[in-house]
Amino acid sequence: MAALRALRAAVRQRPGLGPAGLRALWGGRRKEERAVEAAGAVPEQEERSEPSLMQPPPRRRSYVPPEDLQSCLESHVREVFGPSVPQDWQQAPLQEKRLKHRLLARLAAELGHAVPNSQLHRMRRAGDVLGFYRSPVSGGSKMDELAAAELPPNLKIVWQQ
Repeated sequence: MAALRALRAAVRQRPGLGPAGLRALWGGRRKEERAVEAAGAVPEQEERSEPSLMQPPPRRRSYVPPEDLQSCLESHVREVFGPSVPQDWQQAPLQEKRLKHRLLARLAAELGHAVPNSQLHRMRRAGDVLGFYRSPVSGGSKMDELAAAELPPNLKIVWQQ
């Protein structure tokens, strides 16, 4: 109620805000914009006529661990931690976040495979990092695997181009 009174007072003080100005202020142009949008829109029948399944671009997230992974990781741990590395380098704790970040960033840059955010909390020691980088990752998606698998005769996956 008070807002309406303030608006009326503003209209009295400014002669340019008459009924046309208020209509423009409160969305009188919206009808015009909707008409322009409707004129440029594609009819719904064309959109729904035939669903097209396009094959997504192949993912390149595959990772094969290198053969010298253990020596590579050990050298990075010794570089990052310096003289504070224990005799068994795999037991080196990753409690200090700055050192943990530095180690994981170097490994991600060198190996081309980063630890996902969802698994960062599992990297408590250098041995955990070694375990993560030892496991290979396949590059295909689930749909690619289904398309390549032997399916029952009543189920087919067809990519339209």
